[in-house]
Amino acid sequence: MKMSGSKRFFIRFLKWRYKHISNKQFIYIASAIIGLLTGLAAVTIKNLTHFIQELLEGEFIREIHSVFYFIFPVIGFLLVLLSIKYIVKKPVEGGIPSTLYAISKLKGRMPRRQMWASLITAPLTVGFGGSVGLEGPTVATGASIGSNLSSLFHLNQTTRTLLIGAAAAGTMSSIFKAPIAAIVFAVEIFSLELTLASMIPLLLASITAVLTSYFFFGDDVLLHFQVQDKFHLSDVSFFIFLGVASALVSIYFSKVYFGIGNFFKQFENPYKRLLIGGILLGVIVYFVPPLFGEGFVTINNVLRGNIEEVVRNNIFHAASENIWVIISLLVGLVLFKVVAMSFTIGAGGIGGVFAPTLFTGSVSGYVFAVIINYSNIFSHKLSSTNFAMVGMAGLMAGVLHAPLTAIFLIAEITGGYELFVPLMIVSSISFLITKQYVPHNIYAAELAKKGQLMTHDKDKNVLMMLDIDKVIETNFVLLSPEMKLGEILKKAVAKSSRNHFPVVNENKEFLGIITLNDIRSIMFDTSLYDKVVVSDLMHGASDIIYYGKDSAEEILNKFKSSGAWNLVVIKNGKYFGFISKSRLLTAYRRKLIQVTS
Repeated sequence: MKMSGSKRFFIRFLKWRYKHISNKQFIYIASAIIGLLTGLAAVTIKNLTHFIQELLEGEFIREIHSVFYFIFPVIGFLLVLLSIKYIVKKPVEGGIPSTLYAISKLKGRMPRRQMWASLITAPLTVGFGGSVGLEGPTVATGASIGSNLSSLFHLNQTTRTLLIGAAAAGTMSSIFKAPIAAIVFAVEIFSLELTLASMIPLLLASITAVLTSYFFFGDDVLLHFQVQDKFHLSDVSFFIFLGVASALVSIYFSKVYFGIGNFFKQFENPYKRLLIGGILLGVIVYFVPPLFGEGFVTINNVLRGNIEEVVRNNIFHAASENIWVIISLLVGLVLFKVVAMSFTIGAGGIGGVFAPTLFTGSVSGYVFAVIINYSNIFSHKLSSTNFAMVGMAGLMAGVLHAPLTAIFLIAEITGGYELFVPLMIVSSISFLITKQYVPHNIYAAELAKKGQLMTHDKDKNVLMMLDIDKVIETNFVLLSPEMKLGEILKKAVAKSSRNHFPVVNENKEFLGIITLNDIRSIMFDTSLYDKVVVSDLMHGASDIIYYGKDSAEEILNKFKSSGAWNLVVIKNGKYFGFISKSRLLTAYRRKLIQVTS
């Protein structure tokens, strides 16, 4: 079979690379390329979304736009479903959870389709009114680019994970034009080990991506804010209360998201989910128009203090002159944004929770300040725009469990460190309280339940990355319960180097174990060869490992609690093999060396 010209060229390039470019230098080059590609991906997704939204806001549709609020989400979800079925042809796992899963369980390998699938499905979702963000799908797209580029050049798992983190940093840097916060985001969300070796690739990707964003968008930024009111020491107590309030909203946000997500899981038919979610979202968006799409227009109006722009288009025709009516409408935005986001994702839309988090945070912070200012309890006046900005950090710290990202992102957006102290106060309080009631963030909750979540605990990460299939041994002689002692010696002991033998029935269901110690005292007594059978000698296992259910950490704990050196493995209710403690620890040591090298 002849090799194609392109493949021959690529092999020659690999040979040249190995000779002339060190691995460290190549990682730096790859990081810069990934930053460029992720920046382009972010620009593409954003522009496609805006293009769809402009089409839907044409003159004809604008005249009857409120009517179409009912139907737009359903149309968008249908287009997403058809795109997945006939163009992508495989499920689209767009978002940060799929990236975390790839890092923890797939050795950082992500499907190639992920590099372009979200470019189609995310703009369709958000462009037609899906109340989610584009950040998650864009990060997944960038991460897939980093993963596949690493695989193309045969880089190891550790380097592949680093380049996935670099892609995530590049994506966030391009979206928000906040390169430092983007690096912190990659480290905090993907549990990267921050060393000098990892810092340089993250920096290169982040810088390249933000330059790409500047090239296409100029000085335009996603969030428009300027600090007009300085931080005063007398505001500290109110920022403490804002931290508590942010935690309460974060808990509400997470609980509602998980609850509605579980509700949609009961519908196996994707068209049924689409119809239910689309109609419910259409109803909410019809009554509360600011919930249509990502919501950055609303966020920017809140940050500028233009609340009239936010509340004047309400279906209730409520008077916006009354401050308590305005507060009620804004509270409704906070409550229903989470519901609208959950309906979007539950119906099959492709999007993330980052933008909804910023939305609820900004409105919550603004409402908090306005309530204080207009109540008769306090004479102190707060800056509503500052509290809106800091409220965004509070929700990011609570919902995403990313307090450092929250602090640095808002600090970079505001163009300085004027609000740094209140950002630290609110973010830390919100994070600490929320974590007590919601142990894992939205990205990681499902993986954490399955023991598949990467954390900053290196021991747990190494155990999680172990390939259990490689430590399972299956070359054991099986015994049946009616087998006699003479047969055990002839067919098992004489032909096996093992000192323990699993007992199974005709359906290969595990019944017990016999070891050499169990028969050592009678194995030379020939008078017992036809009298003693396996069922008389066998005993239960010290503990049992359930394949696909028990994680490596749980397996190690079973060895510790049982004191055994070998444990039986059950797969789908039937005997599968054994795992020895020595083999498991040897695999752990090898993986630890590989990860830390």
